[in-house]
Amino acid sequence: MNMTSFLKSRKSTREFKKKNLTEKDLLKVKELIEKINEEIKEINMEVKLYEFGKRIYDSLKGVGGYAGVMIESPHYIALDLKAHGPEEKLNSGYHMEKMVTRLNDMGIGTCWVTINDLDMERMKAIFGEDTGENDYLLAIGYPKPKNPFIHEQFSERLGVEEIAFHETLSKPADMNFLEERGLGDIMFYVRFAPSSKNLQPWRFIIHDNHVELAIEEINNEFCYTDAGIAMYYFEELARTQGIKNKWAVNMEPVEVKGKKFMFIGKYVL
Repeated sequence: MNMTSFLKSRKSTREFKKKNLTEKDLLKVKELIEKINEEIKEINMEVKLYEFGKRIYDSLKGVGGYAGVMIESPHYIALDLKAHGPEEKLNSGYHMEKMVTRLNDMGIGTCWVTINDLDMERMKAIFGEDTGENDYLLAIGYPKPKNPFIHEQFSERLGVEEIAFHETLSKPADMNFLEERGLGDIMFYVRFAPSSKNLQPWRFIIHDNHVELAIEEINNEFCYTDAGIAMYYFEELARTQGIKNKWAVNMEPVEVKGKKFMFIGKYVL
């Protein structure tokens, strides 16, 4: 996959064909889930596939969805969290978005579905007694063809200088500085990573030999899921530049000019 092209054109599928995935594609999805579950077996979470989407859709109409509207799809994927702290939410964003990119490679559309208003009793009634806590589902299926004559609304993105900083959150980094450090493309394209309500809460602080990630508090909360998504795409974009490290998580709150941030961790260059 060309990650830069994918990120720039990435859009959620709001309408799916009313047909199940083929047995061949469903098998590929199950193999992907098995592989990701092997990766995350030590971090208190499990990916589950719900093949019978109509039952899930009917159960969640009016209480879950994308921007308040439940997305109807033939199948759904859940990431059960056996614990519900910041690191689990980071990992949920990271691994769910990894699934999005892998499913896209298969020609399968996806859409994040919010279900964080469900209490545990209703969660178990819908997903089974062994379900863990879950803030999101991934609706999956074959996308409906789009009308080429209808112009899709484009989501505005923050500029590079609004998300990238030099050594401190008080000093925006310009593109020349980023290009000199070999980070220009990474910072340009990571802006297109999805985030809740497209609020783009992530901030990257560039140091001599590492990059720090922080997220801004919005509406009195830190969206750790968004931070996990940004971590995933930063790593994938860095990989295209020949850098193959991983984020080291070490959370710490900080306040800058009256705004609250949570430092998430650092990535060694």
